[in-house]
Formats: sequence, structure tokens, C-alpha cells
Amino acid sequence: MNSRSKTALKKSALRKSATKTSAAKKSAVKPKPSKSSPAKSASKTGKLPEWNLADLYSGIDAPEVARDLEKMDADCVAFETDYKGKLATGTANEDGGKWLAEAVRRYEAIDDLAGRLGSYAGLVHAGDSVDPKISKFYGDVSERLTAASTHLLFFALELNRVDDDILNRAMQATELAYYRPWIEDLRKEKPYQLDDKLEQLFLEKSQTGYSAFNRLFDQTISGLRFKVGSKELAIEPTLNFLADRDGAKRKAAAEALAKTFKANERTFALITNTLAKDKDISDRWRGFKDVADSRHLNNRVEREVVDALVASVRAAYPKLSHRYYALKAKWFGKKRLAYWDRNAPLPFAATDTIGWPDARNMVLTAYRGFSPKMADIAERFFTDRWIDAPVRPGKAPGAFSHPTTPSAHPYVLMNYQGKPRDVMTLAHELGHGVHQVLAAKNGALMAPTPLTLAETASVFGEMLTFRRLLAQTKSARQRQALLAGKVEDMINTVVRQIAFYSFERAVHTERKNGELTATRLGEIWLSVQGESLGPAIEIKAGYENYWMYIPHFIHSPFYVYAYAFGDCLVNSLYAVYENAAEGFAERYLDMLAAGGTKHYSELLRPFGLDAKDPKFWDGGLSVIAGMIDELEAMG
Repeated sequence: MNSRSKTALKKSALRKSATKTSAAKKSAVKPKPSKSSPAKSASKTGKLPEWNLADLYSGIDAPEVARDLEKMDADCVAFETDYKGKLATGTANEDGGKWLAEAVRRYEAIDDLAGRLGSYAGLVHAGDSVDPKISKFYGDVSERLTAASTHLLFFALELNRVDDDILNRAMQATELAYYRPWIEDLRKEKPYQLDDKLEQLFLEKSQTGYSAFNRLFDQTISGLRFKVGSKELAIEPTLNFLADRDGAKRKAAAEALAKTFKANERTFALITNTLAKDKDISDRWRGFKDVADSRHLNNRVEREVVDALVASVRAAYPKLSHRYYALKAKWFGKKRLAYWDRNAPLPFAATDTIGWPDARNMVLTAYRGFSPKMADIAERFFTDRWIDAPVRPGKAPGAFSHPTTPSAHPYVLMNYQGKPRDVMTLAHELGHGVHQVLAAKNGALMAPTPLTLAETASVFGEMLTFRRLLAQTKSARQRQALLAGKVEDMINTVVRQIAFYSFERAVHTERKNGELTATRLGEIWLSVQGESLGPAIEIKAGYENYWMYIPHFIHSPFYVYAYAFGDCLVNSLYAVYENAAEGFAERYLDMLAAGGTKHYSELLRPFGLDAKDPKFWDGGLSVIAGMIDELEAMG
């Protein structure tokens, strides 16, 4: 969700605050104890870590929070006073490069402070989005960030009006040349800028527009309860049952999800319709032609590259997901699997819960085998309490690594329950974390990485961990189970995410002609899911509402293709690694350390990779197909 745009303060701060997390032990508001037998959970996984957010602030009532909010307000007003209406003449002066570089440095410092405040509010809110005190804190900080950023809105708008020749001369100064990547990216958005008053209106109205509906989604999804047997569960443990060994539990969880989603379909349909319309209005005023063009611009990726990726993946459905699920159905002795059995553990897979210490060792050992430096960075997440792992009521579902701000460090949130997939999730998020630590040296404006590369480090971390585990497994059956698990993960990362992208495209395109009912949204969902899953998966009643819980549709429209982009890219990158002479790890870490200072094509060049080559995506997909070939040969 990285962005370097005309409203950099607003986007960085609220990008960070929108990613949620759990309250720190030292926070003024403590996390609530789990109501789902924590002792039993801890006995299986070992004691799970909770992060320490005091590296940002000691609590939501800490005096430093109020101090920094006041400082941010004052700095923004002072910045506007010193520079508004002066960029054109100031940059044209003899020392225009040095003068503008100082302005950018001040702008960046404000961005860093706002990022710290927004990140802290978002992380605490992610830990408990239903606590009224935390929700108020999150909302109040978000409003303060928005109000402050209105004083900075002029900067990028005026900077983009500076004549090209004048700006190029100014960038001859060493001080300003450092910021060239940020400035050049900023000017790519010039055609889509509105006049100052309209930009201010868009910014201020966001708090009662898309930001409010994002918040409504988060609070609603965290507050839902699903009756599985005699238990009332939150969404994360309910979803976890879909990977349970007991088929009856999988079915019960699926039916519980369907029932609760159905009861809340009007709310989720309203949220989806409102956000799609909000985006349509913004795109229309800014002049974007395609529903996903604003995302492509944010990602610094060409539309034709994404179109080629999508076309390649959809064409590969029969040889990937269709073929694999038919194979899996055979392993279960069936012709077709119910949709709730799609992620069921294989009958011959190991059943033991993987304890947290073992998961930590698996990932760090795999990382260290590739690069000691990479492992040392990842180890800090454990030793310095940058990870929050337990499942708790009110905690955000899923997982993420949140970069916070370069003057601090990332935090990882996950909901660890001891499954093999949880180990891969840990490897995935630590890959993000390592990337974010390495890129932080570029500063608040250039550390963020476009999505074209943001998922590369995470998926590469997964691949390292998987290959290490596969090499250490002696049992033929367990090797088969590991390989099948990796194929499923890759299908979920590539096939499923492109199906998500197809769903979003259909929804946003159709929304231009009027609201979509929950029934219509379900019809579109079933259409894209049926196409991607294939005939071996039986889609039963209830599945039509499973679009409701996907947070990316709400928080980051069209984000999802980045996962497929990253997975296919990593498959190609890993092939280079396996055949490379010494020096690959150093080149790889250099690529991560570049952050957002270079275009993805430039960063891939040292590895001989070109995403614009039509054959590039087919090469990445062939790796998945090859693994399925191997599974078929195993019987």
C-alpha cells in the first residue's frame, strides 16, 4: 500500500494507520485476554509473543502523543507559511536547488512524524478495533492528521507546476539530486492533479467518505461472531477451521461463515457500493481511463504488464488450479471436493502442531542459509518484540508487516495457531520486515516500495523456508505433503488473487451503472471463483457471500494482483538464484535496500529478468505446473 503522491503526508500517515495491530503490553490500554481457551492454545504452540509498541509511544494517553500532535500541527502551519506560493520563484533562483532541497527535507521530517503518530494509532487499533476508547483514539488521530495535511497539500501541487527546465537545473545541486526519484515519481501524477481547492476538498472529505467506510468495515468484521458447534468465535479462528483435519469441523465452520455473512450482507454491500462509487468519482475527476489505472500509477507499473500477467494466469487455470484440485480430490477418494475442503490437510500430512520456538528456528535457519545479514535482521523481530502473534477477540484477522516510519522500525502482526501455513506466513511477513528495515535508510519519502516489488521479498522468504524444509524431510509421504502445501499456497497467491482482481474489475465496472445488490455481488463472485477453481471444487450454497471478508477490496482496491506479480517474479528470481555464482545474496539485498528509489525494471536488470517480456509470466507459472507434475508422478 505504498504511495508517494501529491498528498504524501496524508497517504503515508493513513496508509500506516489503516494497517492495524495489537496493543502493546506497556500501552495504557491493555489487550483483552482471549476467551477461547488461551491455556490450551499456549500449551500447543508455546508462549506467543506480543509486541512492544513503546518504541513508538508508551500508551494512547502518553503525553508524548499530545506533544507530537501539537508539533505536527505547528510544523505544518509553519511550512505552509514559509513556502506556499513561493516554489516557482524560489526554485528558479541561483541557489534554487539547495533552497528546494531544504523544503523537501522539512516536508520529509513532517511526514516521518505523522507516520509515527498514524502508525501507532493504527497498530493499537488493529489489536482491538472494538474497544471504544481505542476506536476514539484512532479516529481522533486520523482526523488530526487529515487537518494538518491540508496545510501541506499545496507543496506537491505547486512543485508539479514548476517548469521542467527550471526543476532540472535545480536538481543539478547535490542536495536536491538526492530526492530526484521522489520528485520524478511525483511528476508522473501531474496529469491527474486537480486545482488546489478541489484537492483540499477531496482530502478533508475523505474522513467522512472512504476512511469512514474503511473503519466501519474493520469494526464490523472484528465484531462478527460465528457459531461453530457450541462456541461463538471471531472470524480468524473460524477461518482457521477450514484447514482443520476434521471434515465435520470444516463444514460447520463454512456454514457458520455463510450464515453470519448472510445476516450482514446489506452492511457489506453498502460498504462495497459506497467505496466503489467513491473511487469512480475520484477517477472520473482526475481523468483515469480504466478502473485500475490509479493503482497501476501508484505501483509504477504499466497497465499492459498487469494485463499480460492476468491473461497468462487465467489461461493457466486448467493446468494449475483445475489440475491440482482434481488431484487433491483423488487423494480424498472423491471426484469433487466441497469448497470448504479446498484447504483441508492431506490425509497423509503430519498432524502435529508446530510450536512457536520451532517456527522461529525454521524461518531463521532458512534465512541464515541464504544470508547471515538477512537472518540477523529477521532475528531482531523476535528479540526486540516486534511481533504480535496470539489470536485475540477484536484483533485484526490475517497478517501483515507494517513499516511504521524510517525513524522507528516495522512491526509484524499475525494470528499464529501452529499450522504449517502459519510458519509460511511468518516467513512471508519477516520477508516484508527485512525489506522494510533495509529500505528505511532512504527516508520517509523514498523508503516505501511500489507493489511491483513489495511482495517479492515476502514470497522469496517463503520460498527459502519451504526449500529448507523440503530438503530436510526424509519421509516420501511428508515430502509429498509439503510439496502439495506449497502448491496450494502458490495457487492461493497467484490463481486466487487474480480471481480476486477479476472480481474487483467486474464490480467497479458494473458499479458505474448503479448500485449492485448483495445478490449481484454474489453472482459475480461465484462466476470468477468457478472459473478459477475448476470442476473439481463443488461450490455449494453459502459461498456466494465469501467476498465480504476480503480486506484488500476495502482498504486497497486492486492491490491483490501484486501477490501474483510477486510470486511469479520470485519463481523466476529463485531459478536465477539456484543457478547463480556467488554474489546473488548481495545483489538481492541491494535490490531490497533500494526501496522506492528505482523502477522495478531497473532493479530486476542485474538478475537478467524483464517483466515486459511476454514469456516472463509463463516462466513463473511453469514452476507451479512443474510441482504439480511432480505430485502427479508421486501418485
